[in-house]
Amino acid sequence: MNFSFAFILIVSFFLLIQSHQISGKQSTSNQGPVVAPALYVFGDSLVDSGNNNYLQTLAKANYLPYGVDFPNGPTGRFTNGKTTVDFFAEWLGLPYLPPYLGLSEEEKSKTITGINYASGASGILPETGTLIGDTLCLEEQVNYFERTVKDDLPKSLKTQEEISKHLSKSILVLQMGSNDYINNYLQPANYNSSRTYNPQQFSDLVISTLKNQLVGLYNLGARKFVVFELGPIGCAPGIVGRETPKPITPCLESVNNLVNIFNLGLTTMTQELASTLQGSNFIHGLVFKKSYEQNQSPLKYGYTGGSTPCCPSGPNGPGPCVPNGTPCEDRNAHLYWDVGHPVQRVNYEVAKDCFDGSSTCFPINIRQLACI
Repeated sequence: MNFSFAFILIVSFFLLIQSHQISGKQSTSNQGPVVAPALYVFGDSLVDSGNNNYLQTLAKANYLPYGVDFPNGPTGRFTNGKTTVDFFAEWLGLPYLPPYLGLSEEEKSKTITGINYASGASGILPETGTLIGDTLCLEEQVNYFERTVKDDLPKSLKTQEEISKHLSKSILVLQMGSNDYINNYLQPANYNSSRTYNPQQFSDLVISTLKNQLVGLYNLGARKFVVFELGPIGCAPGIVGRETPKPITPCLESVNNLVNIFNLGLTTMTQELASTLQGSNFIHGLVFKKSYEQNQSPLKYGYTGGSTPCCPSGPNGPGPCVPNGTPCEDRNAHLYWDVGHPVQRVNYEVAKDCFDGSSTCFPINIRQLACI
């Protein structure tokens, strides 16, 4: 490749996997309000609401044009507007989830409607993404949730019975794992994982690590889980664009084959936990198939801009949005906001079907989960 090493590190993060331009139907679910006491989010830049603003990292999105369509402007969300979990919060009758690192100690003790622990560039494995700077790996995110449960919730919920009920009715969303490939396994010059493990072994390692953390969340009192599989990261413009020569197909299938191995193992693991952890409910978010089809045939799904990123990334190749760059006018026409993150329209469509539909989330949707 013809990029400098430093630039590759910056670009690798962004290869993860507009409110006023999109129909007003996005603001609410069309079947009436559903109420959950809280929503807790774990993940990477697909759902980060600003934790990376407080870390020493190159992975930041707290500047325009990021957030150009979000009500509060740039917040650290890696898209033009809302993320999937922003829509979930709205439809569950909750405020947008604050980033954990942005809360004061007093605010932590008063926040009972949910918190976002996600961190851009982070992974399920602790070493993932660290070349870009500080991240909150999944273990650290779970550790912060433990502080929430043991130190902060007791200041608002006075009895253990209240806390247990609150946690059992709350919904936990986890969307993570792309960086364990993008910012780890697919970087043999920087990580030895691809030399140490074959694809199946690496998938098993990541999934076993994830499983242990999910069990830890269950032991802290959580009972309702929404766990998303990985999308087709081999179709991301940054992944495809850095290949020389450029693939003749829309996607780099060798990368998507790695994702498919992981997704198969994830399905098996979450089904196992659902059957062994008493009182638990696991929703499996199925996002690969539709996203892959959209990348193969964007016009069929109304994305006339295809996989071309909506924000300018500068003259040196695929990368983050140029600060204060002018993004494309019709954000609804594009699948990707930057070289690795979807536009708000894509996030809305995923969220809407997972919340009310039957094809994205299995075996039930979030509306049904909230009513259990």
